Amino acid sequence: MGKLWVVIKREYLERVRSKWFIVVTLLGPVFFGAIMILPGYLSIRGMREARVSNVRIVDATGAGLGARIAEKLVPASLQATDGGNRAQVDIVPMSELPALEETLVAAVMARDLVGYLIVDTATMASGRARYAGRNAGSVGEVEAVESAVRAALLSSRIESAGIDATTAESLTQLRVRLQSERITDTGKGGSGLAGAIFGFAIAFLLYISIILYGQAILRGVMEEKTTRVAEVVMSSVSPDILLAGKVIGVGAVGLTQQLTWVASGVLFWTQRARIFSLLGFPSMPAISFPTIEPMVLVALLLFFILGYTFYASLFAAVGAMVGSQEEAQQAAQPVIMLLVFSIIFVQPVMTNPTGRLAEVMSWLPFSSPIIMPMRMTATQVSGLEISAVLLGLVLACFVSVWVSARIYRVGLLMYGKRPSIRELAKWVSRA
Repeated sequence: MGKLWVVIKREYLERVRSKWFIVVTLLGPVFFGAIMILPGYLSIRGMREARVSNVRIVDATGAGLGARIAEKLVPASLQATDGGNRAQVDIVPMSELPALEETLVAAVMARDLVGYLIVDTATMASGRARYAGRNAGSVGEVEAVESAVRAALLSSRIESAGIDATTAESLTQLRVRLQSERITDTGKGGSGLAGAIFGFAIAFLLYISIILYGQAILRGVMEEKTTRVAEVVMSSVSPDILLAGKVIGVGAVGLTQQLTWVASGVLFWTQRARIFSLLGFPSMPAISFPTIEPMVLVALLLFFILGYTFYASLFAAVGAMVGSQEEAQQAAQPVIMLLVFSIIFVQPVMTNPTGRLAEVMSWLPFSSPIIMPMRMTATQVSGLEISAVLLGLVLACFVSVWVSARIYRVGLLMYGKRPSIRELAKWVSRA
């Protein structure tokens, strides 16, 4: 145990004292928060700032739909700030549409117009309209045009049913905000949306941690092998103790970083109102933090430890097999593909955490460390199922560590070409 502790201490302190560890640990929450919040914030802001006023609306409906659309695109309350700029409406019969459209295409090509919108009798009957312009690839602006057509058409239909314009306007602007809340065996468990977001964050964090620290073990083993440091170390420490010390030491580094990030996440949550106000949101989204039971927190920690052990031992075996960085990248591909295969199914599982796909993926040993924690935080999972999945993952870890230790013993002192599958089988059976 004394030698094992020495190896663990060396691996831990060597990484914790590095400047890069400190920088990543402190800036990691900022980075993760930015990639999760910034894209959504920019998308919402882009949708809000979308202005489609320099367009021509061709109205062949005979019902005045074009004027309604122009009002929806640039409301009267905004025309003063937009310099009175409002979409021009051309009211034409259906027979003149082809000739007028050719003229409008030429105007768009000459940059006199941004685009043009055509509404006709088909729009009144089935809601079909056509828009063409240089900004047709802009999601925000096309969405603004579509929303204006939808609102104008709905308002026109309501008025046709005998309802006055003011009432029609209030009816068409109605927005529904559905607040979902989880119910578990112990009662209400907080916001359903918050549970889904928290589950995704847990899965993503575990994925990133396994990738980072698994490859850190691979590089460390390969470095010691190529620089012949392993020969000196193994003269006083057995390969099994050296492998265990590396896995535990680097895992402790990862756990330290995870706890720091969790503490930062709690701080972010407590200050969320101030952060949202700085981003320009007038009101904070009504999301309550999901209720996480103590046993679920313990299970999350176990999934992290076991998932890390499973993949770290495989990465260590890969590092012992290869002799160069190029070989390491190729040999590590099967292990990385297992992780990528798991993260690919995160979105389908998050969409339906109680489905058959979610259940199957949470039972597979290579994907359960990522999928099962997400399911546990997004929906109610029985304690028996969690225990069974943990037991299966423990057995998978034993097999992974057993195979990796035998490859590690022989491969750490082998030089030259990368071993074949048959040679690896001999290392495992003879060690």
